[in-house]
Amino acid sequence: MNEQMTNEKTLLLIAPRGFCAGVDRAIKIVEQALIRHGAPVYVRHEIVHNQRVVAKLEEQGAVFVDELDDVPANAPVIFSAHGVPKSVPAEAKARGLTYFDATCPLVSKVHIEAERHAQDNRHILLIGHAGHPEVEGTMGQVAAGDISLIETIEDAEIFSPPSGRALAYVTQTTLSVDDTADIIAVLNKRFPNIIAPHKEDICYATTNRQSAVKSLAPSLDLLLVIGAKTSSNSLRLVEVGTRAGANSAYLIHDATAIDWQWIEKAERIGITAGASAPEEIVQEVINAFKERYVVSVEEYIDAVEQVHFNLPRELRD
Repeated sequence: MNEQMTNEKTLLLIAPRGFCAGVDRAIKIVEQALIRHGAPVYVRHEIVHNQRVVAKLEEQGAVFVDELDDVPANAPVIFSAHGVPKSVPAEAKARGLTYFDATCPLVSKVHIEAERHAQDNRHILLIGHAGHPEVEGTMGQVAAGDISLIETIEDAEIFSPPSGRALAYVTQTTLSVDDTADIIAVLNKRFPNIIAPHKEDICYATTNRQSAVKSLAPSLDLLLVIGAKTSSNSLRLVEVGTRAGANSAYLIHDATAIDWQWIEKAERIGITAGASAPEEIVQEVINAFKERYVVSVEEYIDAVEQVHFNLPRELRD
């Protein structure tokens, strides 16, 4: 890295970045529900992990709540893109609530896998992070005794399976591809007959964003990842960038979070965004640089995404 302060910065906008198909679908579900039912429409938990998105939907009339207990009778409610335990729609039905499920279809795929394994009397290992809403939703698809959480290689090494049951694994969709591969390698070595998903559970958007960062990171003085601290896929992008060779990498929620001392000696600066971060924040970051430096902007496109998920039938035009 150049040790001299420089007034010239090259910004490399890494693509794919920003909204994935699942996030785009979830936001549109809230918007369409507001059009169909009028405000307020209630949303259980953040629809996606981005405060800018949440605030804009609140301005339109969405009300975000922690649990269904906070939803008045007869009000429409939406479940977040991360998925929910089976108990949540069951409770909504019992209360007669109109509800819309914004669970990402790729998360729903993992839910279906877990259910099928439990039906076939297999014990499920869920590779993921404790406390994440997606993990809570997946674990809530089956009985507690049918599933175990594996967070680390160490967990995989010491896991003791229940006797007399075959094993299968599923994963959270927003994990580090490399970390997950290391955990799976341990599981395959210890349990050669463990059943893998028919198709990898880590979603296309997570994989694509990590691949793009990984390929460009060795040439970067600095990587800025736009995303929320609660966003698993955004946090993983920072880790991937650091491991792949960027001299430094930071997570920022928007331009106000930039410490400009990070920038002083950096010349080549990569900018990407997690799957729930809107593109408008990327543009705000670019403008903040232009206010301070002589800036050239280059696009680095590693892949082009053309995935689209339909809205629930009852919300389609």
